[in-house]
Amino acid sequence: MRASADVGLGFDLFDPGFVAEPERPLARLREQAPVQRDPSTGLWLVSRHADIRAVLADPEVFRPDNALTAVTPLPVSTLRMLARAGFSLPPTLANNGTDSHSGLRRVVASFLTPARIDHAMELTRALVADGLGEARRQLAEGGSCDLVELIARDLPCVVLLSLLGIGDVDLPILKAWSRASLELFWGNPDPERQRQLAEEAAEFHQWLAGRVRAAEPSPSDLFGALVAHRKPDGRPLRVAEAVGVCYFLLIAGQETTTQLLSTLLRRCVERPELWKRLSAGENGLAADCVEEILRREPPVITWRRVTAHATDIGGVELPEGAQLLLMLAGSGSDPEVFAEPSRLCPGREGARRHLAFGHGRHFCLGAGLARAEAAVVLDAVARALPELRLLEPDPPMLGLLSFRAPTRLQVARA
Repeated sequence: MRASADVGLGFDLFDPGFVAEPERPLARLREQAPVQRDPSTGLWLVSRHADIRAVLADPEVFRPDNALTAVTPLPVSTLRMLARAGFSLPPTLANNGTDSHSGLRRVVASFLTPARIDHAMELTRALVADGLGEARRQLAEGGSCDLVELIARDLPCVVLLSLLGIGDVDLPILKAWSRASLELFWGNPDPERQRQLAEEAAEFHQWLAGRVRAAEPSPSDLFGALVAHRKPDGRPLRVAEAVGVCYFLLIAGQETTTQLLSTLLRRCVERPELWKRLSAGENGLAADCVEEILRREPPVITWRRVTAHATDIGGVELPEGAQLLLMLAGSGSDPEVFAEPSRLCPGREGARRHLAFGHGRHFCLGAGLARAEAAVVLDAVARALPELRLLEPDPPMLGLLSFRAPTRLQVARA
């Protein structure tokens, strides 16, 4: 075994240049220093597909406890404000390595069965049709439209809320809470910005707590199902635990799909020949494109783990408590797993070997929903708008430690 010294990455994980074009830096990291400590964040970066998969497959050694910890430490004043607001995120789903995890997964999974997802595609088609109607109007009247605003932004949230049986939601406020929470936990904001974001996160948490307290035990909606749920010892969930399930489920369960749709539409529209094939309705092509984007540019580009005791990864010694950053995006371009990894090749053999949805015990519960939604949306947009071109080849990007996607996608008729 060998120990890795701190070495310079040659890039900053939050730098706009890295956010815009991460492929080459990630390849260099994977090839030259596949396990190394980043001195600026203290995180151990793990880059190779095989190493990441091994980490995710062993939750006893590589714990999920830090999955939802703020990357940029929060000031004491902000922590006190959150405490006064009752904000807490006990172990529930992504950050849960205890025996309560499997039961909570079953509660959520009951709302995301294949049959329910199939039924939800009717709503997805109706929503994308509405968005396309507005897109046609804007293209006719102004010559351009934003596919993120009209198609990708709200659709996943509406579909998720429907599946979870949650109504009476102010969608713009929920989206604002979601974006604030992502930046608070995975961004690099200054203390003043952290305070603003934390206030929004606290509002969201308190809203969820009110919904949980008002819920009656019932399998018909998420709040009721959590109230009815019993932990392995037979006790009901505390309000904080039920809220913990809802908090990041209602964020990640729709924001990541928004990000997937935004990247998917960008990469397909910018390839005229591929867009032409999609517009012609080539059988299975939309789903194949979804898989290739998940492989090359997943919305969740990194994820975290912490070592339960001293161990090693790829021959590199790690101490107990080492904070790991798994470079999911780079792993999808690992030439040890994928031939010609930099080439977008819909329908490639073994495409689903990527780790965009994780692996093992914490594999993403919404994987089936995201895949189905993205394929339906891409197919519908391509058929309805067969002649499109990007007005911004380099659109503005969401650039958080674990999340990356265009925030705007201006298009015009080709």
